Amino acid sequence: MNKTEVFRALHRHRPPGDPLVLPGPWDAASARVFADAGFPALATPSAGIAASLGYADGQVPADEMFAAVTRIVRAVEVPVSADVEAGYGLAPKELVERLLETGAVGCNLEDSAHGVLKDPHRHAEWLAEVRAAAGDRLFVNARVDTFACGVADPGRAVERAALYVAAGADCVYPIMAPPEVLPLLRAGIEGPVNAGVFTEDGPSPAELGARGATRVTFGPGLQRRAARALREIADRLVR
Repeated sequence: MNKTEVFRALHRHRPPGDPLVLPGPWDAASARVFADAGFPALATPSAGIAASLGYADGQVPADEMFAAVTRIVRAVEVPVSADVEAGYGLAPKELVERLLETGAVGCNLEDSAHGVLKDPHRHAEWLAEVRAAAGDRLFVNARVDTFACGVADPGRAVERAALYVAAGADCVYPIMAPPEVLPLLRAGIEGPVNAGVFTEDGPSPAELGARGATRVTFGPGLQRRAARALREIADRLVR
């Protein structure tokens, strides 16, 4: 199997309580740490990469993001999926080509812009074009931003997820979904479901898996924890 097939297979037949855990490297060094620790695959966080490059979240130019992903992919042997936000305004074919050039096996794609949800039908059509351009060469994780945009009704997330799965998404990610609604989402969504861990005191990956998550990612959380640890070291050095 090639790396994309390996990555896709990692999402299949996950038992409850055993989700696929995908740490989020923000540079080549952190990617090597996670790969050496034994994780079978990685998923880059756009916000973590932004911080490492000196940008605010959402402000990284496309060329710099793709270059950063390329360095991460090159640093490890395990499959790497890339968060490429809303696609940087690229046409689906160009977006797919740029992703494949990095060596990434998959991508996260958001369904909101500047805190406003996109029309789900039009976004589904765009995702279908991405799928058509990618074929089976990329694993598409379609982010559902309803909770992040203040829409608390799980039904709205399920409706969007259904459109995106029908458009060819391999997985859906209802980002910021409260852990207690994960069973409802799991019951209503066909295929793998991504859940996020954003705080150190939040539910463990195993707990999220027991609630219905197929896979667990961390956004920029691990990069921020590493930055705090480095700050503590720096503070001790200047005393």
